[in-house]
Amino acid sequence: MSSVKAVSVELARLADTTEARLLQISEADSSAPLRPGGWSRKQVVGHLVDSASNNHQRFVRAVIQGSLEFPGYDQEGSVRVAAAQEMPWPLLIALWASYNRYLANILAHLPEDSLEVQCRIGSSEPVTLEFLAEDYLVHLKHHLQQLR
Repeated sequence: MSSVKAVSVELARLADTTEARLLQISEADSSAPLRPGGWSRKQVVGHLVDSASNNHQRFVRAVIQGSLEFPGYDQEGSVRVAAAQEMPWPLLIALWASYNRYLANILAHLPEDSLEVQCRIGSSEPVTLEFLAEDYLVHLKHHLQQLR
């Protein structure tokens, strides 16, 4: 199994196991900052939805175009503008889980020969599509740890 197929399996597993656990968190607790001056759980999950959206476009465009030049990501601006803090917690969780199931499907069906496609995000050095997929999972797990 390629590393991207393994990422796909892990994304689907995380969506399934994490969704139920996150739904146990109350609306009030989901809105409270995780630390003074920091993001709330809602804002972290909103950031993860933004990340899923950005990476969805990266994965698909890289395969279609055969290479990728994509803008960087302003996480603070995106969290502010998307206003996840104002969304109902169950809706935000459902969106996050569904989007990651969708990404798992996309990754499971990427052509094997597309994994080496070169992708440049913002001013960073180019990386492969395979690296982007693996990095997305690492990023997701990092933030899921924060939600515990």
